[in-house]
Amino acid sequence: MESLVSEMIEKGILFTDAKREFEKKFIARVLQEHRGNLSRAAKCLRIHRNTLGKTIGEYKL
Repeated sequence: MESLVSEMIEKGILFTDAKREFEKKFIARVLQEHRGNLSRAAKCLRIHRNTLGKTIGEYKL
């Protein structure tokens, strides 16, 4: 993880962009684990299902 952070800093990637990309990949992976079931994925993420649906739409997952 440290080397990834160092590489991103060296490339000039902004914190907000890095955070957004991490969130997108994290949610995609959780959705994959739960075979696209929003309710189970939201429970795993400890967020409301509607919030997850909105986030999926924003990230076009």
